[in-house]
Amino acid sequence: MRSFLDFEQPIAELESKIDELRHLPGAADINIADEVAKLQAKAERLLRQTYARLTPWQKVQVARHPERPRLTDYVGALITDFTPLAGDRTFAEDRAIVGGLGRFRGAPLMVIGQEKGADTESRVRHNFGMARPEGYRKARRLMELADRFRLPILTLIDTAGAYPGVGAEERGQAEAIARAIEAGLGVGVPFVAVVIGEGGSGGAIALATGNAVLMLEHSIYSVISPEGCASILWRSAENAQQAAEALKLTAQDLLRLGVIDAVVPEPLGGAHRDKETTIAAVGEAIAAAFAALDGLDPATLRLRRREKFLAIGQNGS
Repeated sequence: MRSFLDFEQPIAELESKIDELRHLPGAADINIADEVAKLQAKAERLLRQTYARLTPWQKVQVARHPERPRLTDYVGALITDFTPLAGDRTFAEDRAIVGGLGRFRGAPLMVIGQEKGADTESRVRHNFGMARPEGYRKARRLMELADRFRLPILTLIDTAGAYPGVGAEERGQAEAIARAIEAGLGVGVPFVAVVIGEGGSGGAIALATGNAVLMLEHSIYSVISPEGCASILWRSAENAQQAAEALKLTAQDLLRLGVIDAVVPEPLGGAHRDKETTIAAVGEAIAAAFAALDGLDPATLRLRRREKFLAIGQNGS
């Protein structure tokens, strides 16, 4: 059964009524079929109108939808011969970050990303996609490994942020994130990053220092969550909607500000309504991004990446 967000309740009521009519005895009757068709047209029209004017806070809700495609969905559909690589060679394996070797459309590459999990058990196992220092040290290790063997890097970002626990801070969370950012900026191979859901704080930036940074249409990318921002500025998470407006965290805002390079369209109603179409669209965008980087030497890739990130903030629009 599909999960509906708060602002989708009018759509949910229409779709529920459509389901009821379809299961009525004699549902094949012409009059009932006509009524179902009318309700379907009305539901689609309402869905289109709703998603055409989503507020930033509503986009936050869509980006966090529990049925949205996850890292493992993309890897399963787009990457062949995937071989996961574990551990940071220092402390432990962090399941919030999944990485390994594979092939994208026949070409070998390194894939790294955050996995939130699909149900309670897997979410706990993956710590809801919030990595500890060992996760970022693993990401750094895999980036350096890819650089050593001249393999392109693909990162898929979906995290509320780095894990804020005491143990993570004691083991050097900030330093681990900084080193991952440093590694990403320094590799001499093509590097494409895609925000597929939430791109939260330094936990996202650690994997997002690509030559090309893409975002799904209803994903978000911000230095802090709206709730965290509201708690700091207004001393209350109740102002999260206001914070979401101020943070400019939508893909459309970030494209205009020059923080990202492209927005990947989602199916009507969000990625969770049609996972296959979403994943296919992301695959096409990744292929185009890598094609634009093909043939560039390591020095040029590093220089362009450096210039790209130094230019952020110079756009006055």
